[in-house]
Amino acid sequence: MDYIWTPWRYQYMKQAESNNLPECIFCDAANRKDDHETLVVYRGKKVFIILNRYPYTSGHVMIVPYAHVGDLSTADPDALSEMMLLAPRVEAAFRANYKPDGMNLGMNLSRAGGAGVVGHIHLHVLPRWFGDSNFMTVVGETRVLPEDLDTTYNRLREYLNVTSGEVK
Repeated sequence: MDYIWTPWRYQYMKQAESNNLPECIFCDAANRKDDHETLVVYRGKKVFIILNRYPYTSGHVMIVPYAHVGDLSTADPDALSEMMLLAPRVEAAFRANYKPDGMNLGMNLSRAGGAGVVGHIHLHVLPRWFGDSNFMTVVGETRVLPEDLDTTYNRLREYLNVTSGEVK
């Protein structure tokens, strides 16, 4: 029998057990000020960048508008523009910090479209490497990440230079 230790899930499970989960995790993170706790690595004018708490790969972030909208047609055009302007900055942060072989960018709209958070659009951006979909992912349905979220948070937050808003 294989055992995989995922201590970061305990907090989520306790919240789910007590029905203490926020109605929308993105709205909750946007409204709170404890960025390290909520994993917000950057705050822009209309959008913010947050780590995926259950990442597909190390570095997996989401670019999220502050406004709670469920589809692109109702989103503020300035927020959509800022999302796309931040995507190359995240790409640069990944290239500088992680040296990936490629990137994935994507959106899943609505439950049928695969959205894990329904009703609040967000753009996934994640670095990819040759071989990152190894036998553990394919056969064991398990992800193996070489870095904890705290390390990822510190690396990306520092690079995105939250205070000045400029990439180093």
